[in-house]
Amino acid sequence: MEREPMRIREGYLVKKGSMFNTWKPMWVVLLEDGIEFYKKKADNSPKGMIPLKGSSIHSPCQDFGKRMFVFKLTVAKQQDHFFQAAYLEERDAWVRDIKKAIHRIDGGQRFARKSTRKSIRLPETINLSALYLSMKDPESGIKELKLEKDKRVFNHCFTGTCVIDWLVSSSSVRNRREGLLLASSLLSEGYLQPAGDTSKAAAEGLSDTPFLDLSDAYYYFPDSGFFCEGYSSDDDVVLKEEFRGTIVKQGCLLKQGHRRKNWKVRKFILRDDPAYLHYYDPAGGEEPLGAIHLRGCVVTAVEDMPDTKKHDDDNILFEIITANEIHYYLQAASSTERTEWIKAIQSVARTGK
Repeated sequence: MEREPMRIREGYLVKKGSMFNTWKPMWVVLLEDGIEFYKKKADNSPKGMIPLKGSSIHSPCQDFGKRMFVFKLTVAKQQDHFFQAAYLEERDAWVRDIKKAIHRIDGGQRFARKSTRKSIRLPETINLSALYLSMKDPESGIKELKLEKDKRVFNHCFTGTCVIDWLVSSSSVRNRREGLLLASSLLSEGYLQPAGDTSKAAAEGLSDTPFLDLSDAYYYFPDSGFFCEGYSSDDDVVLKEEFRGTIVKQGCLLKQGHRRKNWKVRKFILRDDPAYLHYYDPAGGEEPLGAIHLRGCVVTAVEDMPDTKKHDDDNILFEIITANEIHYYLQAASSTERTEWIKAIQSVARTGK
């Protein structure tokens, strides 16, 4: 029986059309031998497949100056495929795994993440990929929480103690010491990521073990909706208001109109249930002027607007492409704020209803 290719990474990216200069959101799946892309995550059959054997990847890609975080994949037949990630770290993660997959397949090898099995004597019978899927099970897996520490809110994460508790209770290990070894392997192979100074310091070798069985050491799944935000005033604390959902982020942004293409300041409130980005008149008024449905959307940074006058010399733009392919262009006050909005919107788009 032939083994199915390993799914290395998957998520929404913006892909350039092969015929025209159109950019559309696609659910992209990186396999050991190729890249499949789907119109929607729920689709059963891909719209296309890009073989990796003999391919090369180029990043950063400057072919489209107005679009940031683009990478180019050139296949053996010298055809170019362009993808855009939402922010720098996401692009670099895709590029790193694609490069590794190309190197492996060109060398006739299977894809494998950096292994720590020998160093910690992990039994070969343990399937880390299957264990990871069990940990993410919405019913029986590790529960993702909203945790606060040092005036920061960590969304969609969990503690090191929770991980070890789950490994023991699920009979994956016999005791907490074995759990610590297994969790360290999951961390080293990329199935877990450190969040916060305590866990990051341990992962960088500043502790006796790379993984910490502590209630103040935070971790998250790499393909979850994790994001961290700071708060300095009562307005920034997550609150419950007239909608069912929790406020994830709020603040003023510039929004471009759909008809006149003019820019206006709007107050935006991002909620996770339902997954909407509502916008209001900043001068007052309790009723929203409109809302952007975020479930299944893609959000990316852009440098300039097509077919319109640039609003400001220092514009920090980003684009939301909804599931029904409506494009919204917004401007933040700084690149840091733009990144915060992008990560927050990404989280809600993945986990909201």
